[in-house]
Amino acid sequence: MITSRNPMLRTTYLVTGVVVVILSPVIGAIPGPGGVFVFAAGLSMILRNSARAKRTFVDVKRRWPKVGHYADIGLRRQSAARRRARDKVLRAAR
Repeated sequence: MITSRNPMLRTTYLVTGVVVVILSPVIGAIPGPGGVFVFAAGLSMILRNSARAKRTFVDVKRRWPKVGHYADIGLRRQSAARRRARDKVLRAAR
């Protein structure tokens, strides 16, 4: 988590993310896959700006690793990229 950013800015991003997630079903009613992308954008804003949401995300990832994998790809997490590269090397070594 970036701690050097202004707390007011972080709160603004967090609230914006929550509003975007709440509005995603309305946008999802419009034909096309727009609601999925809007939900993902809102979720990434929440996860980047809330320590509590990150802890919950980690708990969910431990419980359901496949769901966490897709979220990591969507968030472009560097730790997930390193983990995937490490696992790929380990699978190749077998």
